[in-house]
Amino acid sequence: MAKRKSGRVGSAGRFGARYGRVARRRVADIEHDMHDSHACPECGADNVSRAGTGIWQCGTCDYEFAGGTYRPATPAGRTVSRSIRAALSDSDE
Repeated sequence: MAKRKSGRVGSAGRFGARYGRVARRRVADIEHDMHDSHACPECGADNVSRAGTGIWQCGTCDYEFAGGTYRPATPAGRTVSRSIRAALSDSDE
């Protein structure tokens, strides 16, 4: 029997030798980011998990919010939030 290489494959090991190294690494990186700990925008606890595609839920306060498919906050979403905040602060003056 062949020796097993522990800890080198990650979540994309289920694909075996198929699909190429770059695609498997990309999948592994995305899944690692998705399962990482994320802070809740409501209570601040690091207990946010993905409930569905683009739906995230805090395990502490049960706050449910929309975000990216693989991350709760996408770079584009942060840019939009920043623009809205800047527009609102300009209108207040």
